[in-house]
Amino acid sequence: MFPTLSSLIQYLTGLNIPLPIQSFGFFVAIAFIAAYWAFAQEFKRKEKLGYIHPFEKTITVGAPATITELAGNGLFGFILGYKIVDMALHYHALLDDAQGFILSGRGNWAGGIIGAAIFAYWAWYENKKQLLPEPKTKNVTVHPYELMGSILFWAALCGFAGAKIFNALENWGDFMKDPVGMLIGFSGLTFYGGLICGGAAVLYIARKHGIKPLDMLDIGGPGMMLAYGLGRIGCQMSGDGDWGINNIAPKPHWLSWAPDWMWAFKFPHNVNDEGVPMPMCAGKYCHELAVPVFPTSFYESVICILLFLFLWSIRNKIKVPGVLFGIYMILAGIERFFIELIRVNTKYHVAGISFTQAELISIFMVIGGAVLCYPQFKKNVTEIKNDKHSAG
Repeated sequence: MFPTLSSLIQYLTGLNIPLPIQSFGFFVAIAFIAAYWAFAQEFKRKEKLGYIHPFEKTITVGAPATITELAGNGLFGFILGYKIVDMALHYHALLDDAQGFILSGRGNWAGGIIGAAIFAYWAWYENKKQLLPEPKTKNVTVHPYELMGSILFWAALCGFAGAKIFNALENWGDFMKDPVGMLIGFSGLTFYGGLICGGAAVLYIARKHGIKPLDMLDIGGPGMMLAYGLGRIGCQMSGDGDWGINNIAPKPHWLSWAPDWMWAFKFPHNVNDEGVPMPMCAGKYCHELAVPVFPTSFYESVICILLFLFLWSIRNKIKVPGVLFGIYMILAGIERFFIELIRVNTKYHVAGISFTQAELISIFMVIGGAVLCYPQFKKNVTEIKNDKHSAG
């Protein structure tokens, strides 16, 4: 496993470059970049087809920067300088525990003050170049894809919060032992929580700018599938605990072509340091699972990237709003439901039925997707009947 980006670079190139970046976080960033690209492409395609439209926005140019704007830039500069200077002065401590270092209150006050001064001055200087004797207001045309910065920010913020809350509900016992640690740490994220809360934020922003919910859902479907598949690569690379149940069965003959780790894997050097100590290994990330498990994160990566390619290939053929997202919901729900059968997760027991949170949400996703696809099915049936009537 490659818990840090440095370990991955060393494996690929032989170079030891100490970087305070975990491989999981790196691939999550890649997933967001990929989602940004897919969303932007769909925004442009939908606008070209006439489903969504540009809108007018009134802006004021030539006005002096307000105290609030300067203070906001100064605050951002302070936080940046406060952390970055301390990171540079204590780089080994940062490497030892990057997450704890970043989320802690420690920092360098001198760096913070310098950073605040630089950013506040930069904002004032840039504004000064645009000052006019008399500020003017004018209307500008904004294309929907230009909303991507705002959409991505709020989707990430609300999605992260939702993923942490749903993870806490799914693992209530662990949450009660360390509520603060579970809520602020970067590990322990429930995808469906992020999907629900992040999706709600995106729909709210879209609706504010005249984009209908079904059109926005269609825009997001392929990108979310791609982001999920790429994010799961990070889970597999880092060994973040998102693995399957114990698998001691011999590799089946039909899978003889595949490496053993694709069937059963112990996740050596996993980022959680979970399992038993590895011989001849010292320091951090020196544990592996005692019993091999199904590498479910690898399975999901492959499946979801293939499902993204399928959604991307059919998107131009679907004309009824909401249907593309309905197909996404059905495919994502089925994929996750069956993965849950071999995945480690907390189970609930109701009326003698055992199920996981993800299995329950998967069922609702498939049902919801079928509801969204029904108009397309009804339209196809009507067209077939009309064709038969015309032929008769």
